Amino acid sequence: MSTTTVTQSVPTAETLLRLFPDIDTSSAELEGHDAEQIRLMDEVCIVLDNDDNPIGTASKKLCHLMTNIDKGLLHRAFSCFLFDDQNRLLLQQRASEKITFPDMWTNTCCSHPLGIPGETGSNLPDSVAGVKRAAQRKLDHELGIKKEQVPFEDFHFLTRIHYKAPSDGKWGEHEIDYILFIKANVDLNINPNEVQDTKYVTADELKALFNDPKLKFTPWFKLICQSMLFEWWENLDSGLEKYTNEQEIRRM
Repeated sequence: MSTTTVTQSVPTAETLLRLFPDIDTSSAELEGHDAEQIRLMDEVCIVLDNDDNPIGTASKKLCHLMTNIDKGLLHRAFSCFLFDDQNRLLLQQRASEKITFPDMWTNTCCSHPLGIPGETGSNLPDSVAGVKRAAQRKLDHELGIKKEQVPFEDFHFLTRIHYKAPSDGKWGEHEIDYILFIKANVDLNINPNEVQDTKYVTADELKALFNDPKLKFTPWFKLICQSMLFEWWENLDSGLEKYTNEQEIRRM
């Protein structure tokens, strides 16, 4: 199938309504949630077919309602793993205000490239560039990490993971998730509306955290840890290139 690069001029509502005529567009599910998090639900995600080709855009809210996910609505995301000079991974605990997966521990930063210039892409190289720019934007927004400390060229793209996961009865994820690694020493200035805690861990410390019944982890982070994370981590300083730029999408 032919695809076009998604820009803001795409007639997105028509495209989506044609593909998903019974899409749930109500806003009742947002009642009672944090005002800033409700505002962020208006951000425009990139809607995909199963092969990561953009087919339109839709709000973050529409993309994360289980009623729409169950109809096949799929969007692009990224998961960034930031390591310090001791090869410790920076974890974050999501804020209680978050609408999806609140209070859960996860990797450094997980979010979405948006349907805006510089973050879209209809081929893999452009899409990878888009998620790297999105990662810089969100590392700053969530953790106060300035772009200068995480240069574009220092991000390594490893692979894409296609997965589906419910958060609660109403919300969930259905994403093609781009995995990014970066090694950098950074200064944190945490946005408490996004993140309630952070922690640097070694691989062994992370494995121990998984055995703590009091802690909850996001489903995508658990998937990545159970599949390839520890092998990638072992090769962070030598041999990582054999895992980078994987062309096939991993289906979880």
